[in-house]
Amino acid sequence: MIKRTYSHCGDETCPACVVAGEYIYLAHHAGGHDREDIVYQMEASFNALKSTLESVGATLTDLVQINLYLRDIKDFRKARDVFYQFFDGDFPARTTITTEFVNPTCLCMIDGVAYKKTGVGKWN
Repeated sequence: MIKRTYSHCGDETCPACVVAGEYIYLAHHAGGHDREDIVYQMEASFNALKSTLESVGATLTDLVQINLYLRDIKDFRKARDVFYQFFDGDFPARTTITTEFVNPTCLCMIDGVAYKKTGVGKWN
């Protein structure tokens, strides 16, 4: 069974996540664009991701893979260090990519895949 959630970015063609069986595919999550501060935006991105996961009965600990998109590779160390605020050493697999964003104030985005055993999540 496949279920799609609300759009978190105001674009109905982009649900915040899609639940397909035991997997949760998360669209890009970002935030904190009112400040040009990579740590602040990373925290906002993780909080948005956390909120989406909670909406389908999952948590950040259910993440198995993350794609981290950065505008500037010089922000990598500071962005990476934010992971310690949200994970207790059991980190998901990660790929880090640099790119430009549609929003000119965006410094980072996160997407990923989570795994939630059937019968445990909100939609089961």
